[in-house]
Amino acid sequence: MTPQVKRAFRYRVYPTGEQAAELSRTFGCVRLVYNKALEERTRAWYGEQRRLSYVQSSAALTEWKKTEELAFLTEVSSVPLQQALRHLQTAFGNFFAQRAKYPRYKSRKKSRASAEYTRSAFTWRDGRLTLAKMTQPLDVRWSRPLPEGTEPTTVTVSRDAAGRWFVSLLCEDTIAPPPATTAAVGLDAGITSLVTLSTGEKIINPRHERRDRARLARAQKELSRKAKGSANREKARLKVARVHARIADRRRDVLHKLSTRLVRENETVVIEDLTVRKLKNGTLARAISDASWTQLRSLLEYKCAWYGRELVVIDRFFPSSKLCGNCGSVRGRLPLNVRVWTCDCGAVHDRDVNAARKILAAGLAASACGDGVRPQRESSRTGQSSVKQEPQRATAGIPCLEAEEEVNSTNGEFRQLMAAIDTVLSAQEAK
Repeated sequence: MTPQVKRAFRYRVYPTGEQAAELSRTFGCVRLVYNKALEERTRAWYGEQRRLSYVQSSAALTEWKKTEELAFLTEVSSVPLQQALRHLQTAFGNFFAQRAKYPRYKSRKKSRASAEYTRSAFTWRDGRLTLAKMTQPLDVRWSRPLPEGTEPTTVTVSRDAAGRWFVSLLCEDTIAPPPATTAAVGLDAGITSLVTLSTGEKIINPRHERRDRARLARAQKELSRKAKGSANREKARLKVARVHARIADRRRDVLHKLSTRLVRENETVVIEDLTVRKLKNGTLARAISDASWTQLRSLLEYKCAWYGRELVVIDRFFPSSKLCGNCGSVRGRLPLNVRVWTCDCGAVHDRDVNAARKILAAGLAASACGDGVRPQRESSRTGQSSVKQEPQRATAGIPCLEAEEEVNSTNGEFRQLMAAIDTVLSAQEAK
């Protein structure tokens, strides 16, 4: 059965001066309503130990519009304001479910300027989009067509730091089935190579931020010389934002193409559970940020869910780089500058390729067995599973192979399974 998903299609939009002013007022009102509702909820909880619901916040919004101080809220569409309250309700729901931190106030300079319109607040007729409080349709550059026979259910208008306007149309879309395949691939994330595949292929890291670093430095230097609050400083700020936008756009394009290729060509994709925020390395922090491993994982997660592929995420402590596939031993220490190493058994390993192969082996073992393949930990003997469960729906299973000494133990079953998987990989390469 062909799956139906809700998919957002984003386009550039060029509003007129009057439309831009209307949208800017809407952005400001949305931010004000969100912050004021958050302030009321915080005060009610800490002052009276009382929780406010969305219905109560909506009723308070009606009262705010009747005051002289906030009467300007009636000048914009009421739908984006109600949507801001719904987003706040969702943020509190995630907080109470321990999926996110306490909601934060929206900043005029740092937060994303956006407004969400539901079906009652826009008109869609003959491929032309007209928002509430506007007399003319928006000038949308249709870079690609919408799915045939569908109409948008939600429209989100946004403006980025570089002053570019975008509109996102949420539609029902039919996902075309990918080519049938039984292939599996393991990914080892890196800096010199963006990812190394278990097939031996290395995807070169484009290093977009590094290539534009000189241009970014010049723009930032010019910005620092401008007087705060001046028109020239705003022009210089836009130049810096445009450089950042250029870097982000190019990086996103590469990651989308790479993730789509991996999902279409493989039935199973295995990656590491890398928590980037915990990788404390001052020397490589900028390069890690430029590689954007987290964004690549997010793209793989939802695309695997769309196309019915399996995404397996192994534990971050699995010693993939230091584990020898020939004898099963684990090397004690392996500095980052060592890219090729020789095991005591005589096997020579490329660090990245060996890591990708071992990631694939551990992922296939977890997918087949449903659990880790090493001896059970003490916590597991008490009844807890040794497979770490991830909240993402596209995640299949994660073997908790944390301690090197346990992986290097005399576990015959583990070594036999690893040898069997290596044999399968060698047979696939021979073909």
